[in-house]
Amino acid sequence: QVQLVESGGGLVQPGGSLRLSCAASGSILSINGMGWYRQAPGKERELVASITGGGSTNYVDFVKGRFTISRDNAKNTVYLQMNSLKPEDTAVYYCYAVIKTLIVETIDTRPYWGQGTQVTVSS
Repeated sequence: QVQLVESGGGLVQPGGSLRLSCAASGSILSINGMGWYRQAPGKERELVASITGGGSTNYVDFVKGRFTISRDNAKNTVYLQMNSLKPEDTAVYYCYAVIKTLIVETIDTRPYWGQGTQVTVSS
């Protein structure tokens, strides 16, 4: 009943930029934390950035100063602006959102995940 749909991935040259979007839809009462993880081939999924419902942000060291996370609460959407991209940023990027839902008179809060979008940084 809840879906997260990502968009914005693709192929970009080193030093380039991409903007990822992730829109949540369904029986949503409210959305708490949102964020982005990534997984490179042969590596574990790792946190990239997160943002609270109040707009406080957190970044891992390897993206600080290059990536910016933001959200539009009216659109239930989280964004990841990625600048100065490096080949080591190549990965599948997954968004998540902690969503409170009302389904058949039951309130539930749990994390939901997007399907992933490929980001490839290469010349």
